[in-house]
Amino acid sequence: MREDLALAHERAWAAIAAPGTWLSGERRVAVAAEIRHAHGCEHCARIQAALSPQAVQGEHVGLGALGAPEVELIHRVVCDPGRLSEPWSRSVLARGLSEGEYVEIVGLVAMVMMMDRFAQALGLPERALPAPQGGAPTRYRPAGAKKQAAWLPLVEPEDALEADGPMYPSPKAGYIYRGLSLVPQSLRDYWALANTHYLPGQFVYQFDKSIRAISRPQMEIMAARVSALHQCVY
Repeated sequence: MREDLALAHERAWAAIAAPGTWLSGERRVAVAAEIRHAHGCEHCARIQAALSPQAVQGEHVGLGALGAPEVELIHRVVCDPGRLSEPWSRSVLARGLSEGEYVEIVGLVAMVMMMDRFAQALGLPERALPAPQGGAPTRYRPAGAKKQAAWLPLVEPEDALEADGPMYPSPKAGYIYRGLSLVPQSLRDYWALANTHYLPGQFVYQFDKSIRAISRPQMEIMAARVSALHQCVY
């Protein structure tokens, strides 16, 4: 394994265990545990098999550490992401989850699944979840966040403030970069990990060269195949 990948995973697990913006360290580790638990959820299996997710009645059986709206969000994002909708998103928020909590949880789902599937691909066991760290969430909400192009508020590059901290590799950063921007620390944590698996932002549009062991066309063919299998419509 590349040294920078191993280091990125260490840093990511440490970030998951630490207090976030809206979730405590204990709650963030509980989210990580629920992400793994979702793969064996019988209710999720029924939803996946149904013609429409709305046709399935019932509730997910969670581990007990999180509330029903958190479990619904985690399980659906993990198990049936290709059929989520804005009305569904609003229904999760209506059950008592804040926009910031929603975005932070989605960021954790992306990070944990990236690292767990990486370990699976190498034939390694899942890493034991870290012990949660004490401390209070920062509860920082960017002043420039607004609901415009997505289901939840985003911070457009021109609306980012110095207080938000670094977020975008350039003023033209695509919406895939902006998706977690309501929670800037989640955005930074996710991209620090994702860039190590893929490419740092400054190399994305340099199609004629690669900084990895395989060529850029090979990388993109693999990415397209994986995206199709995971129902990623980006």
